[in-house]
Amino acid sequence: MQDAKAKAVVPIEQKVALTKYEAAEYSNIGINKIEAMLRKPNCPFVLYVGPNKKLVKRKEFEEFIRTNLVI
Repeated sequence: MQDAKAKAVVPIEQKVALTKYEAAEYSNIGINKIEAMLRKPNCPFVLYVGPNKKLVKRKEFEEFIRTNLVI
């Protein structure tokens, strides 16, 4: 019996927001470092979903990496 709720698989490069795990895989930056960056005040690529969930805005994250020499 086939699952009625087939989950759509969207490639990372087409997603608007990424989980910290996807961002780590996408950028080759460690999860702990990404978590630390998301906790910084005025992080340009954090997206809050409710009080406890944080996502990474992909395009802003790419721009942040592109314009910074050291993180």
